[in-house]
Formats: sequence, structure tokens, C-alpha cells
Amino acid sequence: MEFLKAIILGAVQGATEFLPISSSGHLSILQHFMHLSGEGSLALTVFLHIGTLIAVIAVYYKTFGDMIKEIGLAIKDLFTGKIKETKTENRHLLYMFIISCLPLLLVLLPIGHDMKLKDLADKLAGDGDIVVEGVMLLITAALLLVATHVAKTKKNIRDRVEGKDAIAVGVAQLFAAILPGISRSGSTISTGMICGVDKNYMVRYSFVLGTPAVLAASIFEIKEVLEGGALALDIGPVIVGIIVAAIVGVASIKLLEMLVKTDRFKIFGYYCLIVGAVVTVIGIIEKF
Repeated sequence: MEFLKAIILGAVQGATEFLPISSSGHLSILQHFMHLSGEGSLALTVFLHIGTLIAVIAVYYKTFGDMIKEIGLAIKDLFTGKIKETKTENRHLLYMFIISCLPLLLVLLPIGHDMKLKDLADKLAGDGDIVVEGVMLLITAALLLVATHVAKTKKNIRDRVEGKDAIAVGVAQLFAAILPGISRSGSTISTGMICGVDKNYMVRYSFVLGTPAVLAASIFEIKEVLEGGALALDIGPVIVGIIVAAIVGVASIKLLEMLVKTDRFKIFGYYCLIVGAVVTVIGIIEKF
């Protein structure tokens, strides 16, 4: 049973982390209906992020390699006084990534006694109520459909992200980080498209951009899980779940790239619209 649970959760994590339909929202809904609220199940979902990190690195290894090399070159230029003279495409991309990551620092903002903004996501996802997830999926649906429409009507489509685009994408990523049901990839790709950036470019930008944030959050969450006594978690299902998440993750990235190229991005908008409406209705009914 534990292995089956790991396979199901791994497949859901791998698919929803990259398809613009919200991994946090779907995992929260799945846990609600499958009654997977125990510490073991919650700990398992934390480790599944390792699988999705493996997937995105496997697909975009060249981009990651270029960025790591560019960081080294930027540090060298900083100490040699040439930082303002270098204007390569990779350097521009590195600067845009940094700008897009800055809004995420707000997750450390205190919003109450012993509570930070980052704790809001855990509180909403673990409150046993799926209305929030449903409503957020509806918002994701609206964002995806609007982005698809705007992208078709815009005349001047840029082939790279500029400063104002990077800020907007970063804010979108912040909301996705704290609200279960708001898709991180969906919100960042859609925001870039609305700003006038090429949709194919935004897919790669979104996935590479999200990796540092997912990695940092995963390290923090895994540390908390281990400190909470999850060392007793059966390693077998964890490994299976990670492998499944990685395999499904790679397939999901390739699927999204294909659908975006063939102008079928709006499919995910309709999907979120249907699921969001159903989940919201069920959540309201459960309250009575």
C-alpha cells in the first residue's frame, strides 16, 4: 500500500509540478480525498520534490551549465572592473533571473506571531478545506486563458525577458509560492506571455527560474521533516516516489513544450476551470 501511495503521489507531483495546473493544489486535493494527512504522507510529498528537480535539470542541463559558468564570469568581471562592459545573452538572462527571484524574499516577511508569509501556504494546504484550492485553480484558469488570448493579439512579441517582465514574473512566482492552487509554471509563463514575451522562451525561463526556489524550499522542508522524526519513514517508497516523479516530470516538460509550440496552451486553462469549479462546489458542500 505504501508503494502504491508513493507511485500515485510521485506521478501527481511529476505531472503537476511542470504542467501549469498547480502541484500544491493537486497534492492538497489528493491528500484530502485519499485521507493522506498523516506525517508519513506529508513527509513523502516533501521528498518528491527531489524527483522534479532531477527532471528539470535533466532536460535543461545545458542552460544550467551556461548559467553556472556565467555566474563565475560575472564574479570575475566584478573583481576586474569589467562588470558593466559584458553584455552577452547569458549575462542578460542571469540578471533577469536574479530580478525575478527577488520578490520571493518576501516569503520571509513576518505576518503574525511566530509566523512568516511562507507559512501561509502550509496553513492553507493543511486546513482540511479544499475551497481555497478550488478558487485558486479558477484564478489559474483565468490567467492561462487570458494569456493565450493576449499572446494571439499582441503584434510585437519579444524573444527575451526584460527588466519589467522579470519583476512581473517574480511577483507571479511569489503568489504561487504562498497560495495552493496557483500554478507556479502557469502563472510565470502566463505573466511573461501577457507582458509580450515569446511563449516558447517563457517555458524554459519559467522552469529554470523555479529551480533555485524549489531547491531552497526542499532543503528547508526536508530539514524540518528530518528534525520532526521522519527518519523512520520507509526509504523504499520514498525512492520509488522520487523515481516516478522524475520520469513523469521529464515527460510533462516535453508535453508542455509540444503543446505550447502547437498553440494548445489553453487546454490547461479549461482543465483548471473544470477542476477548480468541481473542487470549489464539493468544498462548499462539505462545509454544510
